[in-house]
Amino acid sequence: MQDISNASAIGISRRAALLSGLTAGIAVGLPAVAAAKTAKQPLPATINTGKHAMSTITAKDGTEIYYKDWGTGPVVTFSHGWPLNSDAWDGQMLFLAQQGFRVVAHDRRGHGRSSQPTSGNDMNGYADDLAAVIEALDLRDATLIGHSTGGGEVARYIGRHGTKRVAKAVLIGAVPPVMVKSAANPEGLPIEVFDAIRAGLVRDRSQFYRDFALPFYGVNRSGSSVSQGTLDQFWRLSMQAGLLNAYECVKAFSETDFTEDLRKFDVPTLVLHGEDDQIVPIKDSAVKSARLIKGAKEIYYPGAPHGITATHQDRVNADLLAFLKA
Repeated sequence: MQDISNASAIGISRRAALLSGLTAGIAVGLPAVAAAKTAKQPLPATINTGKHAMSTITAKDGTEIYYKDWGTGPVVTFSHGWPLNSDAWDGQMLFLAQQGFRVVAHDRRGHGRSSQPTSGNDMNGYADDLAAVIEALDLRDATLIGHSTGGGEVARYIGRHGTKRVAKAVLIGAVPPVMVKSAANPEGLPIEVFDAIRAGLVRDRSQFYRDFALPFYGVNRSGSSVSQGTLDQFWRLSMQAGLLNAYECVKAFSETDFTEDLRKFDVPTLVLHGEDDQIVPIKDSAVKSARLIKGAKEIYYPGAPHGITATHQDRVNADLLAFLKA
């Protein structure tokens, strides 16, 4: 938890620094330095040429799930981190649509433009909603990509629904195998850290999200060049999540054990993580997950934070494209 306590360098208040310190190591879910550059192609005149004109599907319990569906070609789905929504993936979705892929992303129940139910705010519910989107759009041979909490969603989807519609999987800064500390996971984060997250939401969720964006993108590290626009977007997307849903999701991403789900992976899988991730510590997540997934490929970014889909957008895009084409 010491990782995010050095806030004086950026002039945040003592209260904000303490809050950031309490919340180190919590999962959330997203251009600065690009280690690999890929030339961008002109955007097609019509990006979404799918057959589905509607932008929502209805889950079995009646929850409306918003999604966006761009491009044509091999399918890639995206599951976002807490407490964001599918817009957090726009940098990857536009790039891959331009590269000849069909990209689909949904807003998790209770987040973004999806409805805010009082039930199903757990990993089983999230995985079943992903399945509902995949089945409604009849997606096949899809690559499932999940960031942070979304990585848990992908893992639980495979654990519950198998890989008959899945070609590959990608876990980026993902929460599996399990975040919370226990006798079985002594390297995990104490439950008090997650209790502090919930308390922050109840007390002043707007300020909490502003404070939380700092360690999320590594703004509290020397040399950070993260823009104010990136921080503003994090706050905007976060505020679209229902308070009840965001609150209950904390338990889902922190206490769910994905060990058996990971052991069911039987498709090529990429594990991608920032080595200076202050939200989901790499040694208790990516390193352990890669050991549980047979044949997993690992790519770790030295000095990179949790929100690498934004801070290292070009490099992430290049690594995803290479994996998709392999």
